[in-house]
Amino acid sequence: MIRYVLPLLFLLACSEGTGPGGRPTIVFMGFVYPSPANNNFEIYVMDSLGGHVQNVTRNLARDDDPAWSPDGSRILFSSADRDTTGRWHLYLMRDDGSGVTALTSGQGSEWGPDWSQDGAKIAFISSGHLNIMNADGTGATPLRNDRFFNDHPSWSPDGRIVFFSDSGANAESAGHLYVINDNGTDLTSIGDTTATEETPSWSPDGGRIAFSSNRDTRASQIWTMNPDGTSPVRLTSDSGGNSYPAWSPDGNKIVFVSYRDSVAEVYVMNADGGSQTRLTHIPTTLKVKPHWRP
Repeated sequence: MIRYVLPLLFLLACSEGTGPGGRPTIVFMGFVYPSPANNNFEIYVMDSLGGHVQNVTRNLARDDDPAWSPDGSRILFSSADRDTTGRWHLYLMRDDGSGVTALTSGQGSEWGPDWSQDGAKIAFISSGHLNIMNADGTGATPLRNDRFFNDHPSWSPDGRIVFFSDSGANAESAGHLYVINDNGTDLTSIGDTTATEETPSWSPDGGRIAFSSNRDTRASQIWTMNPDGTSPVRLTSDSGGNSYPAWSPDGNKIVFVSYRDSVAEVYVMNADGGSQTRLTHIPTTLKVKPHWRP
């Protein structure tokens, strides 16, 4: 994980929008670049127009990887330095940052969580390997336990998981996308295995996977494809690069991170790539890993 810091003063700097009642709709992690020494991450929420931005963590821990629960009532996230181990563990909180509850503990590190659409399971990364567990933190089970590094799991409606692995990496590629059943069977590589493809997100109806890829371009762009890797469509084309796509609950929009403005900002676009609109406006501050509230 990259380690940076986000001072609280940026809370005021990014609250210029209005939006539909200020209801938190998009959650993301933010930090300043270049990094000050204390390497703190913060989790933010904002409405769907980029307004009413609030820092909901406000502490010295490093808070990362936010994702909404399927019912939209809580935020699942990873955090380091909240206990004496200094390790990354998984936590739940309300959308105002209250009611923090630990789901994992111990000497291992866990990050990158994503909730199954029925709310029963959580996929996550434990010390570099794909795992699942019950929504209350019990029953952790590894799905992958080889020498390769896994990241960014995302569930389909029917219980499959798409994720990144550096298995098959080569001189041109840092890794590829794979799909696996939630019982660990039928591991399948999808996408362009000559390119670096990562940060996948399964659409709510299960019909498409959004992801970032440097196929055809030097800078990563947002693409979608069928779950078997067919019918790829490129949605972005700017030279700055784009990553971390996530679908709106109705599947009509995709929120993502773009580097086209010399610093990572959160954008939204239609599912076909149209109407790309910048939501955040915080110079020198990187925003990553946005997720849309169900």
